[in-house]
Amino acid sequence: MADGSHSTMTLEAPGNLVDGLRSFAGDHGGAKAVIEYIGRRGARIVLVGEDGVWADQFAPATDVAREACIKAGVAVENEWERELMDNMRPNTDLWRSMSRTTLSR
Repeated sequence: MADGSHSTMTLEAPGNLVDGLRSFAGDHGGAKAVIEYIGRRGARIVLVGEDGVWADQFAPATDVAREACIKAGVAVENEWERELMDNMRPNTDLWRSMSRTTLSR
């Protein structure tokens, strides 16, 4: 297109999502993220702080979630890796959630 715009529609990461990710990383000595596709609802970003604290955020799509993490300076892991899971403080809600995700695939 002559105006330089792209013909494919790309959703931009909302500023409040980027700010929330950046804030979490800042409060916990840095963070890594795993992005989980959750169907029509979009994507879940599970954040794991360097101190073992974890939280999650939601985005309307996986590409929006990935873009938000990049803008916030949060590294995105491709999958749950043992090292990342070992760093997390145990929380029954997390394990319940992860088992549901695994079983639903």
